[in-house]
Amino acid sequence: MNVANLQLEGLLMAIASINHVLVRKGVLSIEEIDIALRKAEASETSEPRSDSMSASSRDAVNFPIRLLELANQCQPETDLPSFSKLARMVGQMKEPYNDQM
Repeated sequence: MNVANLQLEGLLMAIASINHVLVRKGVLSIEEIDIALRKAEASETSEPRSDSMSASSRDAVNFPIRLLELANQCQPETDLPSFSKLARMVGQMKEPYNDQM
């Protein structure tokens, strides 16, 4: 596996863990984090460059956001699932794009 991929995997799990702590400490709610992540995904899919991207490229851009969304849905009292489990869940839940190509 590419080292950059491993670094991104670690970064995503670090962000998921920080979000988990923020919720547990009452700094942010699950809903507030969810809204922020949904806004991030919406802005990425509405960008003009998104129209010229292939579905797999859009999936790549949205993968980290979707992984964090899933991690955010975990109860703050429980441990986060592993990266591989979250990644598998992202693949299972992704919606097809309506490509005009």
